[in-house]
Amino acid sequence: MHDNDVNPLKLAKGLGLNRRQFLAASTGMAAAAAVTVAGAGAATAAPSGANGVVVPPGKRGIILYTVRDAISRDPSTSPYASGFKAVFEELGRIGYKQVEFAGYGQHANAPGGNVNNVAGAQLLRTWLDDNGLEAEGNHGNIPSVINDTTLAAFDAACETANILGMQHIGTGSDPTGSAFVGDWAAAAERWNILGARAASHGLKLYTHNHDIAYSFLLDSGPLDALGRPTRSSGIRRLEYFLANTDPQYVYLEMDIFWAHVAKFKHSAYTAADGSTVQSTFNPLGVVQAQPIRFPLFHAKDGDARPDLANGYEMVPFGTGDIDYKSFLTQTGAKGYHNPMYEQDTAPGGAANPGQSLEFARISYNNMAALRG
Repeated sequence: MHDNDVNPLKLAKGLGLNRRQFLAASTGMAAAAAVTVAGAGAATAAPSGANGVVVPPGKRGIILYTVRDAISRDPSTSPYASGFKAVFEELGRIGYKQVEFAGYGQHANAPGGNVNNVAGAQLLRTWLDDNGLEAEGNHGNIPSVINDTTLAAFDAACETANILGMQHIGTGSDPTGSAFVGDWAAAAERWNILGARAASHGLKLYTHNHDIAYSFLLDSGPLDALGRPTRSSGIRRLEYFLANTDPQYVYLEMDIFWAHVAKFKHSAYTAADGSTVQSTFNPLGVVQAQPIRFPLFHAKDGDARPDLANGYEMVPFGTGDIDYKSFLTQTGAKGYHNPMYEQDTAPGGAANPGQSLEFARISYNNMAALRG
C-alpha cells in the first residue's frame, strides 16, 4: 500500500454513518430523552441556572484496573475491601452502575477463588447483579493471528462476555504497535474478521488507545533498507484504522487523557519531501466525525504539566484540567457513550491501601456533579 491510497477525502468518507449506525444513534438519543423526562422533577429542584446531568446515573462507570490493588488483595490479611465480591459491593454503595473488567484475576483467598472460568463468570455475574452493576467490556487478549486455535479462544472469551452480560469485548492494546502502513492494513483486515465474529455473539469489538496510536503513520517518502516507508502523509494511525475497518464491526474506546497527551506530543510530522508539517490533533473532532464508533470512553483526568514528557499528570476525575463538561456534551449521539473512570495511579500501595477506592468515590461524585 502506498501513501496515495489514503487521503483526507477518503478518510472523511470512511468516517460516515451508515443506516445501522444512524438507527443506533437514534436509539441512544431516545434513551437519553427518557432519562431526561424521568429526572424532570429533580431538574426543577436544581439551583437556578443548573442544566441537566452530563453523565446519566446509569452510564457512570469505572474500569476495574483503577482498583486492581483491592481486587488482588488477600482478604485474610487486610481490613480493606478485597477481591471482586467486596469491591463490587463498595462500588455499588458509591453509586457506580457500570464496570469494565481488566481481566478476571483476583487473590486466591478471595471469595470464589479462581473465577477465570465459566463457573467463575457465573459467580461474577451474580455479584454484579446483587450490587446493581452492569459489565460493559473487558481488556482481554485479541488474537494477533487468526487460526483455528485463536478463533476458538476468542469464541470462549465471547461466551464469557455473554455470561457477564457485556455488550462489548476488547483489549487495552493497539491493533498493532507498528508505525508502518502495511502492518496497520493487515491489522484492519484481521479486526474486520474478528469484529464480524464478535457480532455473531452479539458483541461489539473495541480497541483502547494510548497516545502513540494517534501519532503519524509512516506511509510515504523514501523506503528504508527493508522496503518500508520512512515519512508520512499526515494520516494518524488510528485515523487510518477507522477508515479501513468496517464501522458495523469494529469500534474504539478513546482514552480521553491519552488523546490529550497525543495532542501535546504528536503535533508535527515529516512529509514525503522531508519538510516538517505542523498538525494539531483534535480528540473531540475524531469522535464527532463518527460518534457511534466510540461506545466507550476512559474518563481519565489530568493536570496540565508541560514540564512532563506527556504534558499531563493523572489525577482523580473532575480534579484536573481536561474539560470533560465540554467534551462529553459535544460528542454527538447523546446518551450513547459509556464513560469509564480510570486512573492508572490510583493505588496507594502499603502507605495508603484505601486510596484507589477513595479516589473512585471522589471521581464518582465529580462525574455525577457534571452539568451541561
